[in-house]
Amino acid sequence: MTFVQLIDCRTSRFDEMNRLMDRWVEQTRGKRTATHAVVGKDLSDASHFVEIVEFPSYEEAMRNSNLPETERIFRELVALCDGMPTFTDLDVVRDEQLNRGVAREFFEEAGRGEPEAMFERFTDDYVDHDPANPQDLGLRGTREEYAGWRRSFDFSFRVDDQVAEADRVCTRWTWTGRHTGEFLGIAATEQEVTMTGTTWHRFRDGSICEGWWQYDRAGLLEQLGAVAQTP
Repeated sequence: MTFVQLIDCRTSRFDEMNRLMDRWVEQTRGKRTATHAVVGKDLSDASHFVEIVEFPSYEEAMRNSNLPETERIFRELVALCDGMPTFTDLDVVRDEQLNRGVAREFFEEAGRGEPEAMFERFTDDYVDHDPANPQDLGLRGTREEYAGWRRSFDFSFRVDDQVAEADRVCTRWTWTGRHTGEFLGIAATEQEVTMTGTTWHRFRDGSICEGWWQYDRAGLLEQLGAVAQTP
């Protein structure tokens, strides 16, 4: 389970503290177990700061604490603070990336939902970027393209990985389908095919407003016999 440590301190020397943290990051390269660090400043008190440091587990946090570089930087940190910092150790019991959940739902329901329902998660001004298309598509064109894939294949997605950052979510997926209808002039073969790809979704107010697709279209055509297999 993910472990988070909150470091609460007061200082009038934040610039020095910031440089100290930069030095710790550099000195612990290849050793540290911390995966994410955020520093927040109290809007009502400019000398009050809280650092949130995330680790894969409590055990990994203890390994990080035992690094000689951590001990040395900690002593220098205390010297910059107006009093001893306080530490709060938290086992994360719920970690919900809301945008990531919306993207996952889209892929898990793709192949089953009707075009109108599938795109309720999308804004009216949605823009779709797909290198297979000569130009970007809006929401209507995206719905039509989805409907076309549904006519050609009985398919589903498996979500393999997701990464969320700011207003964007990247999903790495595996697509499997049975070729049940004409696709790019290829008559239905009833063949089982697979394809892998990644999709970046950009969100606005909890809805998907832009998408970028990269997938193995050439591999799909090869499986359908439309292009020669590579040796």
